[in-house]
Amino acid sequence: MSETAENCTHNCGTCSANCGSRTSEPQSFLEKLNPASSVKKVIGVVSGKGGVGKSLVTSLMACRMRATGARVGILDADITGPSIPRAFGIHDGVTVTPDGKLLVPAVSSTGVEVISSNMLLENETDPVIWRGPVIAGAVKQFWSETLWQDIDYMFVDMPPGTGDVPLTVFQSLPVSGIIIVTSPQELVAMIVEKAVNMAKKMNVPILGLVENMSYLECPDCGKKISVFGESHLDEVAKEYGIPVLAQIPIRPAIAKAVDEGTVEYVEADFLDDAVKAVKEA
Repeated sequence: MSETAENCTHNCGTCSANCGSRTSEPQSFLEKLNPASSVKKVIGVVSGKGGVGKSLVTSLMACRMRATGARVGILDADITGPSIPRAFGIHDGVTVTPDGKLLVPAVSSTGVEVISSNMLLENETDPVIWRGPVIAGAVKQFWSETLWQDIDYMFVDMPPGTGDVPLTVFQSLPVSGIIIVTSPQELVAMIVEKAVNMAKKMNVPILGLVENMSYLECPDCGKKISVFGESHLDEVAKEYGIPVLAQIPIRPAIAKAVDEGTVEYVEADFLDDAVKAVKEA
């Protein structure tokens, strides 16, 4: 038995010895913002699969929060499939501060600040062919090496699934909560479960569920038509104890606005509960 172990008082707080009995502090992987930046709340927008409308929800939520007078930013973490700039009609490349040290986000017509990998490409249609570690590094750089000035709400549009980027965001950014986006298809329970389980393992609060493409409203009689079958959202929400924040209808006007880069002018009162949840996060 070593002298250290023989004289151990089992009170690590009064001991400087580095032994196996000492309980190590959990290591933090949080990336620090640069000194010129300030972000109060970070909200992740996630899903267990692609094609459910995370970018749409990210864009509409950013616009709704901006309409309350808050300063809003979007970090487009869907590095290989960026669509946020197009939704806002942003086609310019990224700029930098005069000293060349920080990226400067583009600003939309209503004042939403955006950074995206598309803004780093020579042509918008160029593919981003990067491996996982490089993609994860880009997300960290968008957070720590961008000039985010006095941002009240930062929305992070994440790629589908539970891979490198969601893991990087959850570990590297001080996420206040996530919104899980789903659709009415039968796979919704499995999609939600994957996102919920990852959030719980990473100890990230879940603000609630938003269902996209929920129904089509008849322009003549106003009847709600379940194009993809009856929604199971309420059942899933009850099973996991998560609130339903919104059900987004299928509206050609919404798709047209995204395609034309005018998402900021979509009337999205169906997101009122989601806005409240973000404010309370």
